[in-house]
Amino acid sequence: MAEIAAADRILDLRTLLNDLVADGLIHQDDANSIAGAVRTREQAAMHPLAYIATQQLSDRSRPGKTLHLDALTEWLAEKAELPLVHIDPLKIKVAKVTEVMSYAFAKRHGILCVAVNAEEVTIATTQPFVSAWKPQLEHTARKAVRIAMANPGDIERFMVEFYTLSRSVTGAKGMTGASNVTNFEQLLELGQMTDPEANDQHIVNIVDWLLQYAFDQRASDIHLEPRREVGKVRFRIDGVLHQVYEFPASVANAVTSRIKILGRMNVAEKRKPQDGRVKTKRADGSEVELRLSTLPTAFGEKMVMRIFDPDVLLRTFAELGLTGDDHARWQSMVNRPNGIVLVTGPTGSGKTTTLYSTLKQLATSEVNVSTIEDPIEMVEEAFNQTQVQHQIGLDFAAGVRTLMRQDPDIIMVGEIRDLETAQMAIQAALTGHLVLSTLHTNDAPTSVTRLLDLGVPGYLIKSTVLGIVAQRLVRTLCPHCKEPGELDLPAWQELVKPWKAPGPKQVYKPVGCLECRNTGYLGRQGLYEMLPISEPIKELITDSCEPQLLRKQGMKEGMRTLRLAGAQKVAAGITTIEEVMRVAPPPDTI
Repeated sequence: MAEIAAADRILDLRTLLNDLVADGLIHQDDANSIAGAVRTREQAAMHPLAYIATQQLSDRSRPGKTLHLDALTEWLAEKAELPLVHIDPLKIKVAKVTEVMSYAFAKRHGILCVAVNAEEVTIATTQPFVSAWKPQLEHTARKAVRIAMANPGDIERFMVEFYTLSRSVTGAKGMTGASNVTNFEQLLELGQMTDPEANDQHIVNIVDWLLQYAFDQRASDIHLEPRREVGKVRFRIDGVLHQVYEFPASVANAVTSRIKILGRMNVAEKRKPQDGRVKTKRADGSEVELRLSTLPTAFGEKMVMRIFDPDVLLRTFAELGLTGDDHARWQSMVNRPNGIVLVTGPTGSGKTTTLYSTLKQLATSEVNVSTIEDPIEMVEEAFNQTQVQHQIGLDFAAGVRTLMRQDPDIIMVGEIRDLETAQMAIQAALTGHLVLSTLHTNDAPTSVTRLLDLGVPGYLIKSTVLGIVAQRLVRTLCPHCKEPGELDLPAWQELVKPWKAPGPKQVYKPVGCLECRNTGYLGRQGLYEMLPISEPIKELITDSCEPQLLRKQGMKEGMRTLRLAGAQKVAAGITTIEEVMRVAPPPDTI
């Protein structure tokens, strides 16, 4: 271990407490209590700032706030006159930063490289008053060293993750048969990455890291995309794709093969698309399912993993953004004893989440809820769920036909894709069942013409369809950093066009902070276009009806288009005009 220079000083708990008292952040009595407490071996080994943070002390400089680790780190960085960096793994090039120094060197000195450019490297440290290691690192890296302060907990965590991943990628390059790893338990039991120096199965480590990373970042999809020399990894977070990592092509192929094995897919078959599913068990005991899909491309198999987190799929209507009049209309539709309720929108617009949350509410002990899905996106004990299996002739239509002999009260059909499925759904509704299903159309009125195009007669639509809901998902402003902004009046007028609506007195703009990864947005909510099939609308439904007439009548009866629903969210300070216009189609283009 390198000698500590005379000017260097290792952080000491008692000294830190005295400094916090002197700066007016904590009370002297609290400092005395913490300094005099007997600590366990585990607590004694903790970084002093981390230990202070566990005490949940009130921050005297910010009434009502506690001194959490990020606040303590910011205070110490200012005291040490060092810049403060936040380690965002989405923005760090792991392969580059782990080349700067060895894991042993980083661990010994409590430092981690977080950025590299042509002139300098940025080193995050847990010991801001110790820099004896700097000359040696400048010599080996042959670059200037810029020292910064970061959260000690983040440094400790990402040090292990980054070096484990880097070592696994390097080791996987030389492995033979890496794609034939078949130890399922190591993936299902995530969170086993503890020692970067362990001679473990490298591909297992990489996949373990990839899945945990995606869960931590709230990703809804993982894309593994082969290119000529590398394999790219991208996460979809709040509806937007983010570049995450690049693997060597051979490693990317091995990772894809490993995931295919776990999904019970044919590893040898790379020419045809395949589907599969994996259930993972996280370190905290929670289970998350993934739906897998492969597609042959010019440079190899592309894989997309759709993540189905039970906490996301089953949400309250308020969390979904379904409130007020829209919620009342929705409840009036789904609480009817028989008929068809349709949810429409493109892939990824939240249709499944809306249906699952509704079915969860309806599935009491007095009713039989049965579903036919392709695929089953989340296993729920309150439902009787059936998976479509085309290879044995069990499609949506055959599934509904069978479910009708199972004494159901409520049937959920994953999607109405063809006339036969539509006919079976209508038959189920006519014989006294409530049917929920989805369509792929741009808005609610065009769903009627979609059913007509499939070959469903207008009189059957009038007698069975209770209502249609079109939806989209918009990113919501981060509550931690959003700020009042100026209303862009031309953009607002375009948003509410052709209906005139006064602009709100106050709108908000995205800013960006640590909580939202400097995007200004955190989470998503739904926009809903509710079209109950009322008597006046039934009169307009003919075999040659125009969606514009349905839309006009729906507006008279209180229906809000997707853009008007978005305008309400803008006026409520939930999202922005730009975000609504990004996802909601203008009425004149439908």
